[in-house]
Amino acid sequence: MSTQEAEPLISCDRADESSVHHKRRSGVVSDASIPSSPEVVRAKKIIIPDISISDDDSDLFSNAGEDVPDHKISNTDTIIHLLKGNIGPGILALPDAIKNSGLVVGNIGLVVMATICVHCMHMLVNTSQELCRRTNLPFLTYSDVAETCFATSSSSRLRAFASTARTVIDVFLCITQLGFCCVYFVFISQNLQQIFDHYYGEINYHIYMAIILLPMLLLASIRNLKYLSPISMLANILQFIGLGIIFYYLFQDLPYTWERKKFASWGQLPLYFGTAIYAFEGIGVVLPLENQMKTPADMKGWNGVLNTSMIIVSCLYIAVGFFGYLKYGDSVTGSITLNLPVNEFLATLVKIMMSLAVFFTYALQFYVPVDLLNPFIQRRISPQNYLKAEYALRFSLVMLTFGLAAAIPKLDLFISLVGAVSSSTLAMMAPAVIDTVTQGERCSWPRAFKNVILFILGFFGFITGSYVSIRNIIKYFVGEDEP
Repeated sequence: MSTQEAEPLISCDRADESSVHHKRRSGVVSDASIPSSPEVVRAKKIIIPDISISDDDSDLFSNAGEDVPDHKISNTDTIIHLLKGNIGPGILALPDAIKNSGLVVGNIGLVVMATICVHCMHMLVNTSQELCRRTNLPFLTYSDVAETCFATSSSSRLRAFASTARTVIDVFLCITQLGFCCVYFVFISQNLQQIFDHYYGEINYHIYMAIILLPMLLLASIRNLKYLSPISMLANILQFIGLGIIFYYLFQDLPYTWERKKFASWGQLPLYFGTAIYAFEGIGVVLPLENQMKTPADMKGWNGVLNTSMIIVSCLYIAVGFFGYLKYGDSVTGSITLNLPVNEFLATLVKIMMSLAVFFTYALQFYVPVDLLNPFIQRRISPQNYLKAEYALRFSLVMLTFGLAAAIPKLDLFISLVGAVSSSTLAMMAPAVIDTVTQGERCSWPRAFKNVILFILGFFGFITGSYVSIRNIIKYFVGEDEP
């Protein structure tokens, strides 16, 4: 069966499409809602799942259950959101990444890695648009794209992996977001520890982590995204002001470049890869933003929204990594904020601002795994227990991230591990596989070869980065490495 023959299996006319999407969001979609033949029911279930969403769960719906009119975003808004989606604690860890690679090798590597990651983002956008045309659906999420590319394949063997593909992407999205949340716990606790230890004497690191646990639990209790919008805006302002002050410190009394090593060692490169790929954490926001754009076509192109945003992001990454390592050398820490003076008001203010920005961002990152796991739980309990189960899930996930962060209080190793395990999968390996499957028999050998190389690079970074990070974490626990 050809791809063209597979297209009608998941498509419907415009009137039916509108009805399906309203029912899908209202949680009443059934196979009877979709024009079907007996042999295509399974494929339609793949593309249009039955997900119940209450009025309180999302700001997309009014209390009357009617769809709120779409609020499409401009190109400028999209660029701002892409900048925010790619700029977090990862950028503050890039000087440590350069320490593990060397001044020359590390910065050349950042340019190469930025090029690869942006190319993979473009592949994901192109694939999403191709699959939307193929299925007549208005938009697809990352998980939808992974599932749909297999579901519409001309190969019956590949179609059998459709639900598996969705599960794999969902699992790694959860790992990524929960990993970010663990990093946030460590980041905030270490910055607070440095501030208060200077003024009040040394206190156990875990005490600071326990202090921020209650505010984290309260923040994670917010179920509606619209209440997080002001918090997100405040986090953006604090973060960009903080970055400006950090550059003020980095540009003071810089040593000569020849005083820093050009190349570290081969054994440290996996840590460099994990930290650097962690920084390019924005691939998960590309499709949601493209789906909300007034002119989605502007996302692509050599001077499009995606390239413009990522060039700005990449320049910031290289600047922070280069000047951070040049300034502090091998004494650089897992976050450049920890290298700033502890006895200066401005430096202390930066640490507080960045800690608050990361704290406010926790709820947004936390929303993704809750949104993925909650329907899975609700299918197994009665409706009257939905709310209790959701809060139990939220508090359990906060305690999970708290426990992992308390167990591994090494920010640099945690960032490298999360980057190697999950970011390499979502940013490099998955887009290569999705693009190849979507092209199917039309995939030319140069394109297939390029995708194989991307997958091998991602997989090699996944294996080596995970191994070195876990090995160094074990060394830390047995006392061979000092915190």
